Amino acid sequence: MAHENVLTDDARIAAILRQARRVAVLGIKPESRAGEAGHYVPAFLARQGVEVIPVPTYYPEVNEILGRPVVRHLASVPGPVDVLDVFRRPADIPAHLEDVKSLRPRLVWFQLGIRNDDAAEELARAGIPVVQDRCLMAEWRRLVG
Repeated sequence: MAHENVLTDDARIAAILRQARRVAVLGIKPESRAGEAGHYVPAFLARQGVEVIPVPTYYPEVNEILGRPVVRHLASVPGPVDVLDVFRRPADIPAHLEDVKSLRPRLVWFQLGIRNDDAAEELARAGIPVVQDRCLMAEWRRLVG
């Protein structure tokens, strides 16, 4: 896969991250799972001053994560999104593709250990840049500071 919107170049990734103010997190975990990346990565982003929009895929009893009201579906996320941070198994990603394309985030980020080349290629062809198999928190620290 060599689509120009499947990003591996640090400079392009850093440019988007430096401007990121709103990050929707698909598959975010609640405070009861604070030791898992699905919670501590978005918590890190919130501490950096980023507006985190929690979009959990489980935990129907949870109404708020990181002090923000949860949004149950990507299609219900209000306003523009700079980064969609994805904590879903690779096989679960295709079910979200149409909503992701409708949301049109500036960047889709598949977290460390998450890679779905077909989904990434589909999003890239739709004009949505994608990063795969990298930790947003680690890359933020490295590229943004």
